[in-house]
Amino acid sequence: MTTSDLVGLRIKTVRRQRGLSQAQLAHPELSDSYVSLIESGKRTPTPAVLELLAQKLDCSLSYLINGVTAEQMEDIELALGYARLALENGEVSEARTRFAELLANNNLTGLTALRQDTEFGLALATEACGDRDEAIAILLRLQGEDIPAERRIEIAIALCRAYRESNRLTEAVEIGESILGGATRPAWSDLLVELGSTLLGAYIVRGDHLRARQFAAELLNASDTLGTPRAMAAANWNAAYTASHTGHREEALTFAERALALHTETAHPRFLARMRVSYAQIFRRARPQDAGQLRDLLTRAVTEHEESATSGGNRAQALAELACVELMSGDSEAAIRHGLAADAMLTDTEVGQEPEAGLLLGLAYGARGDFAEAERHVARVRASLEPLPGSMQSASSWYATAETLERLGDSDAAVESYQRALACAGV
Repeated sequence: MTTSDLVGLRIKTVRRQRGLSQAQLAHPELSDSYVSLIESGKRTPTPAVLELLAQKLDCSLSYLINGVTAEQMEDIELALGYARLALENGEVSEARTRFAELLANNNLTGLTALRQDTEFGLALATEACGDRDEAIAILLRLQGEDIPAERRIEIAIALCRAYRESNRLTEAVEIGESILGGATRPAWSDLLVELGSTLLGAYIVRGDHLRARQFAAELLNASDTLGTPRAMAAANWNAAYTASHTGHREEALTFAERALALHTETAHPRFLARMRVSYAQIFRRARPQDAGQLRDLLTRAVTEHEESATSGGNRAQALAELACVELMSGDSEAAIRHGLAADAMLTDTEVGQEPEAGLLLGLAYGARGDFAEAERHVARVRASLEPLPGSMQSASSWYATAETLERLGDSDAAVESYQRALACAGV
């Protein structure tokens, strides 16, 4: 049924419930023939006529337009708000459940925009839970619908990222280049710069470093032309990511400092806390000798994570990075303390997705000479990686595990883990 058919059917249903004839509903402002045409779906009433009919029928305008009452609409919007908040806070399993429950609400069926918002949220939450194939399926369904231009770009960003993290690099690049490639590319905007940044990551993972360097410069020029903090921060951050992965570590640090400064002015405290940890990782690779500055930076980041109520996974990452700095400084006891605190915040699934805490504990206990405890922590990480599907993230985790085992002197297990890393990378 068309929208006009549905509106007409609702008017007819409520009119009959009220015991009114078409003539009684129409009089004196409208003709009964016009009301008949509206009810049969042959005429689309203007907003003013709809408001008049809602008053005369003693029902909400929201019900006539959408098939839900004002109270039901308020409940839907509130539920959607709670789901978005859970996702923003990093409570991804709860967010996924909330979005799914809302989609099961029959009142959402006729609310196209809100239903699309809910499906997009479900896709993001599903991706964050590690189920990228299901997230991609949801995003592809949405992509096939009539959606606003901005949402189409947001879907492309999420698809490009999900394909990249699933090691489906050809599809990741195709999604990004379908919008950004060629002479028909739209004018740069904040969202398009973010899409470009996601595409840039796919170039790097694919090993196309020359293209990545060229495209990073193009994004920087585009963001400077736009002059918006959002675009400039995204472009500088991904230029830092590119420089770091191509061996230009001091250059990476310069770009990262610019991005962090831009985000300090505008970003939500939760996002800023996460970004400070990522900045510390780039700083550590560029200047590992500056342990004192790194320790101060990460101690601040840990405090910001606690104050802004980020997820356990985010706080664990900050503590694991702090443990790494302590281990570099030779303080294995401090490394163990921070590593245990990080490990306690992770679920069994997150140990595989975020293995740094367990591997650092292995190295820290090994530095202390407690090899049995070191082996226990690394074995737990290996067990959590076993069921994960092959992806670049899994490959990276297996590679880090192999390096840890090699440093602990377990050559056979290290070789096996290197082989798993190659398999996950599709080599």
